[in-house]
Amino acid sequence: MKRIVVMLLVFLAAVTGVFANGGAESTAASSDTYKIGFIGPLTGDNANYGIRCSNATRLAIEELNAAGGVDGKTFELIAENSLGTVDGAIAAYEKLVYSDGVCAIIGPVFTSPALAVAQRCYEDGIVMISPSATHKDVTSVGDYVYRTVPSDSLQSEVAAHYFYEVLGYRNIACLYAMNDYSQGLATGVEDVFTQLGGTVSAMETCLVGDKDFRTQLGAIRNTDAEAIYIPNYTVEDAQILEQAAQLGMNLPFLSSDGFSDPEIYNLAPDYTDGVIYVGPAQAEASTILEDFTAAYSAAYNGDLPDSFATNSYDAMYILAAAIDRAGSADREAINAEVKATDDFSGANGIINFAPNGDMVASQGVYKVEGTTPVYVGSFQVVDGHIVQVD
Repeated sequence: MKRIVVMLLVFLAAVTGVFANGGAESTAASSDTYKIGFIGPLTGDNANYGIRCSNATRLAIEELNAAGGVDGKTFELIAENSLGTVDGAIAAYEKLVYSDGVCAIIGPVFTSPALAVAQRCYEDGIVMISPSATHKDVTSVGDYVYRTVPSDSLQSEVAAHYFYEVLGYRNIACLYAMNDYSQGLATGVEDVFTQLGGTVSAMETCLVGDKDFRTQLGAIRNTDAEAIYIPNYTVEDAQILEQAAQLGMNLPFLSSDGFSDPEIYNLAPDYTDGVIYVGPAQAEASTILEDFTAAYSAAYNGDLPDSFATNSYDAMYILAAAIDRAGSADREAINAEVKATDDFSGANGIINFAPNGDMVASQGVYKVEGTTPVYVGSFQVVDGHIVQVD
């Protein structure tokens, strides 16, 4: 009996050590690597987003390891497939945190999964940096949650002011998917655009995965809309553009940072000309972005990174710098150092975080010529009016 009690005490001591600080600190610190988790869609219609983001994260890790890692330790990426769903993201999170013992997470890639995982990261005290989840509520759950992409509220404000003040539209329509990302942008633009005095004559919706948008487009055609705003992912946007052309609709199309994915030009190369979209502002001229783009293309068979992949690359380097300063895999220490990020120079330019974890940034405007996005400039809203800052 005494032997059983002693064995039980030894077991409990071991368990206590493993699960201290949520289980990740001691697991990561006891090895020769810092384990970094990634959550994003790696299969399905929108896998291109997750694959590019995970590829960019992996590239950053390979570069960091080639340079010696941090404090004699290398980084290890453990990428999990969220399937683009909340349930998939939560399952990925639980594996990464409770089984693999990662010390931080990059992702999730989509907004709805990110909202769910952000709550868990806050509760468990583990740093999460999303490269692409833009909904304003993602960072509002509490501490430990960051993003290297501007929030919907910033993008919506700049977009609405640009559409109204620069393009001169007074009546627009929206066709958006019923997910947190698309709906957040659409309703955000609607709110600001109408506050400026404009009219949103139609708010047509669809579901992710829909293939036929002719009914919604037909309803928009019967309005006085001067342009159509489509803040969706590439698969839906490509089909909307093609079907609008088939219906003979000549209205201009406006879009969001989801349109920055190069896959759109593979899916709808004949229909992208003239689209204007709001996305990440281009970084000031530096070799970091050029070097990253060249290295990514060389590593992944000529593929080019989108803006979210670039955000992932920067996120990994921000994490590495924070871990270096923290000197350990302690989650609280890592969070304190991520929060203290000061003028980080990345592929997307200089990055700082607001107190709530949002990235401080301007927004870029692009106009597509054929299948080539041309950068118009970087914009902010100052004193209620759109201002070009570069």
